[in-house]
Amino acid sequence: MLLLIDNYDSFTYNLYQLLGQFTTAIKVVKNDQITCTQIAALQPEAIILSPGPGNPDDAGVSLEVVRTFAGKIPLFGVCMGMQVICQALGGQIVPAKQLMHGKTSHLQITPGSRLFTNCPQAMTVARYHSLAVSAQQLPTNLKVTATAADGELMAVEDSAQAIYAVQFHPESVLTDQAAGAQLVANFLARLPQQLAG
Repeated sequence: MLLLIDNYDSFTYNLYQLLGQFTTAIKVVKNDQITCTQIAALQPEAIILSPGPGNPDDAGVSLEVVRTFAGKIPLFGVCMGMQVICQALGGQIVPAKQLMHGKTSHLQITPGSRLFTNCPQAMTVARYHSLAVSAQQLPTNLKVTATAADGELMAVEDSAQAIYAVQFHPESVLTDQAAGAQLVANFLARLPQQLAG
């Protein structure tokens, strides 16, 4: 079962639908309606941190989830979910170089990224954010796997600990749909067990 932490964002169920292309075993919970003890009891195969308004400090249990389960349960963060992962592991969140709400960017993908396997090198993605992860204060265990032309970090991963995150929205209609689905497929392929769907 995938556990999708809803950070009170309108994109959460778009993300749910994208995940649903691969499995029906998805449980959605609001970030203030579950505890880490309850998550442990659920024994999810992975935890997905949704986008959300505000900053990681506004994301309910999300920071604690990352600190508790990083390296134990695979994690995938989207937009603020990436910011949550990076801040929880010691990174810094800063104002973005420019507001990017409903705008597209072309990614510069780092060769060898597991998350971007079989994705096009000229991938167009949707961005909806006013905050970003500081490239100067990124946790040392996280490898940058994609950047935008403006230099903002667009994806990070620690494949040894099964931690993956993207600043953009793979579930948005403005993102290359085949590539967004491939990203999710690549993440799910890293899970230790096959999801029943």
